[in-house]
Order: sequence, then C-alpha cells, then structure tokens
Amino acid sequence: MDIKDGRTVKGINFEGLIDAGDPVSLAKYYSENGADELVFLDITATLEGRKTMVEMVRKVAREINIPFTVGGGISSVEDAFNLLNNGADKISVNSSAIKNPSLIKDLSNRFGNQCVVLAIDAKFIDAKWIVFQAGGRIQTDLDLFEWAKEGVNLGAGEILFTSMDNDGTKSGFAIDPLYKLAKCVNVPIIASGGCGKVEHFKEVFEQTNVDAALAASVFHFGEIEIPALKNYLKTNNIDIR
Repeated sequence: MDIKDGRTVKGINFEGLIDAGDPVSLAKYYSENGADELVFLDITATLEGRKTMVEMVRKVAREINIPFTVGGGISSVEDAFNLLNNGADKISVNSSAIKNPSLIKDLSNRFGNQCVVLAIDAKFIDAKWIVFQAGGRIQTDLDLFEWAKEGVNLGAGEILFTSMDNDGTKSGFAIDPLYKLAKCVNVPIIASGGCGKVEHFKEVFEQTNVDAALAASVFHFGEIEIPALKNYLKTNNIDIR
C-alpha cells in the first residue's frame, strides 16, 4: 500500500498516482479477507523530508491481526523504534539505507534482522538493473544485485524488490531479475510490480524462488479477490498459508 498525504495511491511506473482509498479501512478489509501481510510505504516522506505517519500506524495496528511492514522517511533507530512501538512489525528502509548503509546494521543490531526489510526500486537501463531512490525519482549508480548482497551482509533480513518497469503495468512480475536475486541472497524475497492476474502469481512462484508476491491495484480495485487467488494457487499445487 503506497501512501501519499494520508491516502492510499497507485500509479504506473511510479507515476500518474490515483487515489485508492483510506489506508486504515483498506488494511482492515485485507486483514479480514485473507491477506498474509501488509506493506505500507509512505512514498513521498523522503522527498518531502518528513517522517512516516506514526498516528496512521497506530490506527492500523488497532484494526488488523496480521503482520505489517512500514517504510518511508525512516532515517534513524529512533524513527524505527517509534513505529515498532506503535504497532508495526517490521521496518522497511530504502533511500535512507542508500545514503547511510550503516543504518541497516544499526537497525538489525537493535531490533534483529527479522525486523529489517530492505526495499529496492530498480529499472532496467543499458542492460543493467539500476537502483533508484526517493520513490523512484532519483537514479543512483548502484547495481540491484550488488546492493541486495551488501544490504543482507549489513543485516537486512528480507528484500522487497519492485521492478519500476513492471510497476502498475499488470503485465506480470519481472521474472528474470527475481530469479537472479533469489540466487544472490539467502533471505526471503518479496516480488513487487506488475501483477495483473492470478496467473502472474503462479508464474512468479513456479519460475523463481521468491517467498512472497506483493500486489496493489488488482486488490485495491477489486480485480482479484484474495480468497479466490489462494484457492487458485492451492489447485495449482503452490503451498500457501
């Protein structure tokens, strides 16, 4: 769930954002309808130089009974503590970790690596997967796979990879980099970006070793119902909760 100005939003290739509803209400709905986990990313917190909304996290924690990860604008152990203390289960870092990689180690040492998710947004440019920061607005010189390995070595316990090329297109997950990423690191990987139909979930689980698949618009706008998706995966011999 991408959050901007207190609302859930969704776009295509990280642009053209449209409103998708109230994050607290959506969180409650997903919790009651079979989602395994939720991920909240305050996508403009870093760009606007402000902290992730603690009050929203507190409200969400009151309404749901599944784990949820929160990211956006987290630049210190204190920031993370405030969110975890108000109900978040995991912390996601992206731009702040690029600017200060030792933050990953600090968070892992304080809270344990199971609490630290390294979110990576990347785009395929000149035959390489290049990492972007600030909600996909600023290109870095980091290679997706090298940065993922460094992040895990520093203490990240999970990788959330979003293909900017696939984001919002509903054309399917980025299978090739996900396959390679799973070979590079020994922590759980969440695939993000591009899901448009139930077959895309089947494809990513069968063709890569990712541990989870994240989707947004297909759920926000009722194109895929989570119980139906889970039944579909079960009938295709894919182990799920």
